[in-house]
Amino acid sequence: MTLVLIGAGSQVYREYLLASVATAYDIHLLAERAPTWETPYLSGHTVVDTSDVAAMAAAVRKPAVEGVLTWDDTRVVHTAELAELLGLPGSTSRAALLCRDKRATRTALDAAEVPQARSELVTSLPQARAAAARTGYPLVLKPRALNASTGVVRVTSADRLARCFRLARGATAPGAVEVAPGDVLVEEYLDGPEISVDAAWYRGRMAPAFVARKECGFPPYFEETGHLVDGSDPLQDDPAVLDVVRRAHAAVGFDTGWTHTELRLTTEGPKVVEINARIGGDRIPDLGRLALGTDAALTAARVACGVEPDLGPDRRRAAGVRFLYPEADCLAREVRTDQAALPPAVTEALPIALPGQELRLPPHGQVAGRYALVTAVAETPQECHAALDKATEAVRLEVLRPLTDRRSPTV
Repeated sequence: MTLVLIGAGSQVYREYLLASVATAYDIHLLAERAPTWETPYLSGHTVVDTSDVAAMAAAVRKPAVEGVLTWDDTRVVHTAELAELLGLPGSTSRAALLCRDKRATRTALDAAEVPQARSELVTSLPQARAAAARTGYPLVLKPRALNASTGVVRVTSADRLARCFRLARGATAPGAVEVAPGDVLVEEYLDGPEISVDAAWYRGRMAPAFVARKECGFPPYFEETGHLVDGSDPLQDDPAVLDVVRRAHAAVGFDTGWTHTELRLTTEGPKVVEINARIGGDRIPDLGRLALGTDAALTAARVACGVEPDLGPDRRRAAGVRFLYPEADCLAREVRTDQAALPPAVTEALPIALPGQELRLPPHGQVAGRYALVTAVAETPQECHAALDKATEAVRLEVLRPLTDRRSPTV
């Protein structure tokens, strides 16, 4: 069977997904460059503008294709449009856009009375000041349609609003074309732990896959510094969490595919932060595999080809990932790992930074500031965290030189 994949993404964060799907499908890659590391997993490829749905359709031999899939945020709408055009399984492009456009998400969830943060769309600083007065501090500013927490910042007082607004309004990401840049959401700050729920959807029925607890750093920004999936966590089948996720998807009309939903566990119950119409990032699916035996990539591929998911776990362990950052902005020389110092629970210690690469901390670098990642699996979260602590000490960054220039003022 042939599956069309739109964009392979980063090797560090997505190769394991591609490798899994390739065990069951012939993969034809549509991407804007010729494949390099992806080649061993592919049956074919076409270099094409992946924002041009008609051009992608012309590159696809419909009779041989069972489904289309992407795990690229900036292409979820185009992928849904292509599936519609070819008559292949998937949710509608409208549902994908309602997930991609955070303002549209808020509007749909509000109409359905799904618990979420109060939110207002603004396009200017005077509008932001007025919305902030209504919302109250602390609050959150976020771009309307970016990912990886780019441009998202917590604002604690009125005197910080102008600088934070300039940061959020000026944030950009390559490939984001569905929503015009510049719009900013002024949102209520939701206190409490943040989690994500990955789930497969088939004709409106949810098959929950795994819940991850998120670790954030670099306040007032929301940089994701790690995640943990605990197979014994009561959140894995918490009725209140799953009910909010179901209602949120019904509100946006998403019924077939895979999604990654982010929530805050507030004192008033779980509230939706956002819905992403693709597999979770940051190696979260790998944690789901290690902790529960769930293969997110292969399941998402099957759903994209019209196969109902079967997600029963075959284990209950704890798996975590931690991302390593420099102490300050710098040019990387080399990442060195003392393999002998890695505890047995560590499954991977992977350098990310290349020699000579700029590493900048939030808000200037976001995830691009990471120089390595480590993952571990153990019987309990405590044992997993302990292994990650030791692994962190075993992975060292050699710095070529510090970067003293600042691209924009911090807040």
